[in-house]
Amino acid sequence: MKQFDIVVLGGGPGGYVAAIRAAQLGRTVAVIERDKLGGTCLHRGCTPSKAMLRSAEVYHSIRHSAEYGIETEGSRLRLELVHARKNTIIEQLHKGVQFLMKKNRIEVLHGHGRIVSVPGKEGSPGVIAVAAAGEESDIAFDNLIIATGSRPRSLPGLAIDGKYVITSEEALEMDALPASVVILGGGAIGVEWASMLNDFGVEVTIVEFEGRLLPLEDADVSKELQRLFAKRGIKVLTGAKLLPESLKTGPHGIYVQAEQAAGLKELSADKLLVAVGREANVAGFGLEQTGVHIERGVIAVDGAMRTAEPNIYAIGDVIGGLQLAHAASHEGLCAVEAIAGTHPEPIDLTLVPRCIYGRPEIASVGVTEQQAVERGHEVKTGKFSFKGIGKSLVYGASDGFVKVVADARDNAILGVHMIGPHVTDYIGEASLAQLLGATTLQVGKMIHPHPTLSEIIGEAMLAVDRAAIHM
Repeated sequence: MKQFDIVVLGGGPGGYVAAIRAAQLGRTVAVIERDKLGGTCLHRGCTPSKAMLRSAEVYHSIRHSAEYGIETEGSRLRLELVHARKNTIIEQLHKGVQFLMKKNRIEVLHGHGRIVSVPGKEGSPGVIAVAAAGEESDIAFDNLIIATGSRPRSLPGLAIDGKYVITSEEALEMDALPASVVILGGGAIGVEWASMLNDFGVEVTIVEFEGRLLPLEDADVSKELQRLFAKRGIKVLTGAKLLPESLKTGPHGIYVQAEQAAGLKELSADKLLVAVGREANVAGFGLEQTGVHIERGVIAVDGAMRTAEPNIYAIGDVIGGLQLAHAASHEGLCAVEAIAGTHPEPIDLTLVPRCIYGRPEIASVGVTEQQAVERGHEVKTGKFSFKGIGKSLVYGASDGFVKVVADARDNAILGVHMIGPHVTDYIGEASLAQLLGATTLQVGKMIHPHPTLSEIIGEAMLAVDRAAIHM
């Protein structure tokens, strides 16, 4: 039986990054993956959806090219070619991850891993059984990192049939676009799909239980997004509870009711896309053989990603939190460094940037204005519109703004919230500013190149003290 210093259960962006770091530190490492390296993010989530969003963006640009002085004729959307481009990108990145495993001498075991026993106090290793192609073999480990990810969630009583009622995973493989769709959920996934499908010419209705789109983001961002979606013809029902028992499916699509304060709303469409979040994969991996605690459906860990079972760590979607690929990767680094005894600092989730892709893009880091007030801060804010940024006018996308939330006593940056063109590409500046403890004045004094979209960060920082130049 082979024995490894560290075994990683799951080869997604958390798991394979952890494995690489462990190998760099001289540990013997194995990754157990039952599907493909790269996980949901690479094959059924982040990467394919962003590839399709890019196609939607290009299609929108072509249809509006006359605004740039370019007349086009005969352009049409070919979904099979959109999928072909998406699949080419996935395959290229998949090969890249496979190469990294070989380069770092990481053993990849394809199959389903199940914990048989945990390391003993006397130094005996733990054991994992790996099942593949009807056969099972055991490997031993000194330390285990659980990175089993998550899967799409639905509502009680709302069955996913893969044809009329689908999740984002089935949507990524649609061989034809529906004429209309109801999207259940106005969070990040629902908003991205609403933007994409609308740009592809699909009639879109969003049903959101909370009182606004993106309820975890700053309220001003939610308000602006809803305004821009309405401008595009996307219907949005907020404060609406979808009634699963009312769902009917058939050759003509779906019929369902949503309950609002004003009464029942009847909805019909070709498909219902369920985007109400994801649930952790905690069953079927032998966790009952361990002392690992599961709380509210996710694995409980401390600041170093340790579970209640010595020598077992957990990272990524399976521990809840932000459920973002880049968060999972850094959690993986944290777990490996804890195993190596380097005493990593706990990850501050408020310093993890959050990105939502679509038209417009949304990016944020830190706390919202409401959260800052709830935490006892005396708050002041600055906001600057993209309409005052030359590059956004050149680019042809001047809707949106950057909002800065600061502490009124010392100008410490508490949060930065952005909605507008390509904001996901430069939210990193705000993230770095918070990490280094910069003030709004310091970032505002930073010389931003002109003309760039990133100039808006400096203006928004100065706007906190009513010192923005182009306002």
